[in-house]
Amino acid sequence: MASADIEAQVVSTLNGLSIPHELIRIDPDFADTAEFCEKYGYTLEGSGNTIIVASKRGAKKYCACIVQGSARLDVNKTVKRLMGVSRASFASAEETMELTGMMIGGVTAFALPEDLPVYADEKLLAQEYVILGSGSRSSKIKIAPEDIGKIPGAQFIDGLSM
Repeated sequence: MASADIEAQVVSTLNGLSIPHELIRIDPDFADTAEFCEKYGYTLEGSGNTIIVASKRGAKKYCACIVQGSARLDVNKTVKRLMGVSRASFASAEETMELTGMMIGGVTAFALPEDLPVYADEKLLAQEYVILGSGSRSSKIKIAPEDIGKIPGAQFIDGLSM
């Protein structure tokens, strides 16, 4: 799927969930969170990374996790427990693209497969806003962090990051 198509699908999902948002156009070379924040003057704390995690043993299981750009996802304890698996790690760029239709640097929790669990770090709720991927490396979306909770089945998790 073309990045413009997935971005349009994400915006449509946001509108369908009645989530007010700002679409921020960016240079795709600065889509990775740290580079984005440095170039456009946003904080890592106010930016969120959506990370696809994959199980490493048995039947493949996936989930999406959203943590602050300044935090590290606790894959080895919290995410493994939430997924009910013995081993988990970040999904590869190829797995992420296959599962979501999105490239690393543009991955967002919106417009994901409906059966994919979404876990968001509770620390995000302390922010005035959160900037997430838009599905494309050419833009970001700015929303109120509590609106992540409008994603069907999404859960805020205490201790999702370290």
